[in-house]
Amino acid sequence: MKKISIIIPAYNAEKTLKKCIESVLKQKDEDIEIVIINDGSTDKTDKIVQEYKEKDPKTISYYKKKNTGVADTRNYGIKKAKGKYILFLDADDYLDIHLYGLVKQYMEKDIDLIKFKLQRENQKGNVIETVNGPIFEDKTGEEGFEKLYSTDVLLDSPCIYVIKKDIFIKNKLEFMVGTEHEDFGLMPFVIVLAKTMISINFYGYHYVQVEGSITRNDNYEKTRKKANDALKQYDEALIKIHKYKLNKKTAETLKIYYTNAILLKIETLEKKDQKEYIKEIRKRKMTKNIKAKNIKQLARKVILSVNIKGYLSLRRKVKL
Repeated sequence: MKKISIIIPAYNAEKTLKKCIESVLKQKDEDIEIVIINDGSTDKTDKIVQEYKEKDPKTISYYKKKNTGVADTRNYGIKKAKGKYILFLDADDYLDIHLYGLVKQYMEKDIDLIKFKLQRENQKGNVIETVNGPIFEDKTGEEGFEKLYSTDVLLDSPCIYVIKKDIFIKNKLEFMVGTEHEDFGLMPFVIVLAKTMISINFYGYHYVQVEGSITRNDNYEKTRKKANDALKQYDEALIKIHKYKLNKKTAETLKIYYTNAILLKIETLEKKDQKEYIKEIRKRKMTKNIKAKNIKQLARKVILSVNIKGYLSLRRKVKL
């Protein structure tokens, strides 16, 4: 049994896939399985993977299927993975050469969830942004989420965690197929259901901003779908909170996290869609989840509870 399966969904990834695969092979450890799922590519993705598969059949597991999107492809990868742990890697991106050497010691200690950091860079390798976040050891997943949810802007990215596969299997967790930003609905529960968790100070994931990439440049229809899908994911989160019988504090923290993220999406919508979106928020009585720790949060809560037009007016005066 392999110690870790690195799952790479690949869709028309001929320009970036070699660098992605090489970054895993350079980890040089026989405990690594590379699981590549070709999600219906029409370019040279298949040819590239076949070449690597022939050279290293013991390391690379390769599957092909019809195009169904990244959420379904990741779910497929989880089912096929043979490793005790899972790491998700997008075909546009690559890993730091030292990542596996650093996380391996924690895997040997049987830690459920190991978080590391991400940096954004352009195609020339120049760093655009390093994403910070809290560092800690010896926490439960619930304690870890409490530290992360208000300070780490990439908490819900699955690519910055080494995750014990059993978290998915035992809890029947899957990415929500057919939604935008499917990570938003799933990763908070992956975190809180971990029995043990650490967060290390190492930038192990290189997120490459690919110029012209359809998957990494939003259009408005996609933005609107993200906002509406976030409401669906909130509804599903309430079901999960009950299903997993989470303690009161964790349940409250999850509701705050989802509510704050959804409120921020109001700003991404055009005026014609904002009113309807706010109606959906009020219908769910989400304002009760807002904890007014400062004047901006208090303003959000009062305006959303009382007056839709007031919110739209206030947003022009105060950056909420």
